[in-house]
Amino acid sequence: MMPNAVNTLRETVYGIQTRGLNLWYGNFQALKDVTVDIRPRLITSLIGPSGCGKTTLLRCFNRINERYGSVTTTGEVTILGKNIYADDVSLSELRKSVGMVFQRPNPLPISIYKNVLFGIRTHTRRFAFNRRQRDEMVERALRDVQLWDEVKDKLHTKATRLTLEQQQKLCIARLLPLKPRVILMDEPCSALDAEGTERVETLIGELKEIFTIVIVTHNMGQARRVSDECIFMLLGEIIEHSKTADLFLNPQKPQTEMYIEGRYG
Repeated sequence: MMPNAVNTLRETVYGIQTRGLNLWYGNFQALKDVTVDIRPRLITSLIGPSGCGKTTLLRCFNRINERYGSVTTTGEVTILGKNIYADDVSLSELRKSVGMVFQRPNPLPISIYKNVLFGIRTHTRRFAFNRRQRDEMVERALRDVQLWDEVKDKLHTKATRLTLEQQQKLCIARLLPLKPRVILMDEPCSALDAEGTERVETLIGELKEIFTIVIVTHNMGQARRVSDECIFMLLGEIIEHSKTADLFLNPQKPQTEMYIEGRYG
C-alpha cells in the first residue's frame, strides 16, 4: 500500500453496530432482530446457507436494499457514529463512506482511467481537480489495489478488456478516491479462478489496514483464510459471532457446528 494513501485514510476507522434490525420484503421477514457489533479495521465474514439473510444484512449497511421496492426496515444501524436510517441521512454521502463490491466485476465500458474517477465525479458536485491531481488520484488508487504496474501503459483502453481479476481490483480502486471508511463485499471472488481468488484475497487482507471490511461468502475455506471474525446466520437471525478460529474449531451453537461440518446448507 502507498504510505500517503494509508496516512490519508487512516484518520478514523469506524465499525458497524446494529440494534434490533428487522427487514421485510413485502410480507416476508428476511432479518429478525439483528443486534451485532462489527469491529473496525477487521475483516468480518457473513456466512450461512443460501437465503439466510447475509446479503440482505450486507445491503442494509449502505441501504441499497431500498432500490428493490416493497422493503420495510426497522431498528438501527450505526455507522460513522450515526444511525444511517435516520430521516436526515443523505444516501449519497452514506454511499461515499460505505463502498460496495459485487459478485461479478462491473467496470463501466469506458477507459480504466475514467473508471477510477467515476465515483468521485458522481459524488462531487464540483469536480475541481486539475490534470495532475487526477493523474495522481488514479495512480494512487491503482497502486493500492496492486494493479498499476499491469495497466499503467493502457490507462485509456476500455476497462472491459481486462481479465476478471483485474476488473474486480479496478472496481475496488474505483471506491478509493472517495475515501470510504467501510467496504462491503458480496462474494467478491465468485467469478474468479483459483489464482485470481488468491490474489484478490491477499489484496483484501492488506486493505484491512485502512478499512472496516465485511464480506459475504459461501466459501468456508475463504472465510477461514481471510476473515478475523465470522458471523453465522440462519433464517434471518444471527446464531453465532466470534473470532474465526473459535467459530470453526469450537462452535458454541449446534446449528453452527452442523453448518461448518456440511450437514446442511
